[in-house]
Amino acid sequence: MNTGTLVAFLAASAVLAVTPGPGVIYIVTRTLAQGRVAGASSVAGVACGNMLNAVGAAVGLAALFAVSSLAFTAVKFVGAAYLIWLGIKMLRGGAGPSAALSVPAAAQVRASRVFRDGVLVALLNPKTTIFFAAFLPQFMQPDAPAFPQALLLGAIFVVVAAISDLVYVTLASWLAPRFARAGGAARASRYGRYASGGALIALGVASAMAEPRGAT
Repeated sequence: MNTGTLVAFLAASAVLAVTPGPGVIYIVTRTLAQGRVAGASSVAGVACGNMLNAVGAAVGLAALFAVSSLAFTAVKFVGAAYLIWLGIKMLRGGAGPSAALSVPAAAQVRASRVFRDGVLVALLNPKTTIFFAAFLPQFMQPDAPAFPQALLLGAIFVVVAAISDLVYVTLASWLAPRFARAGGAARASRYGRYASGGALIALGVASAMAEPRGAT
């Protein structure tokens, strides 16, 4: 890849990464509800899931989704149901922003569980794989092997997106205690949990209704 193409790819990736989508919404709600550690763990999980989607696109999984509405629909509804389940679970209980930020990091949340949830949220969104299959070829060289190019470009995009997501985590973790001080710790914790759970449920419903076309 020449320098001009790489710069164009990085610029396009940065613009797409900062645009809020399902992954960003999930990461921000996790951060507001459970603190910075949960947000960072979510970023790692979503990045891992996105990389797996990039690999899937590279080996032709996107082509399967494009020609098989049944395959796309099945994965889409599984992912939507998982988001809704996460939202309901958050509404039923869990640490709010103020509580999460007032205890040691090790006690805030089980990072492995949050990481797993992030992987599944990203992996069970088939639109991500289709997006990679449509976006990456625009910057690939026709006279070079396609598979390694797709993997490299996918990895670069995932890194750019992860950096952007960490900025969202930092901003959300900075805002969370200020919300708590403004409205009282207990009330802010409760409202933050309701807002986070509601956002995840709404995101799951929106994912279930999404069309196969478009970016993540």
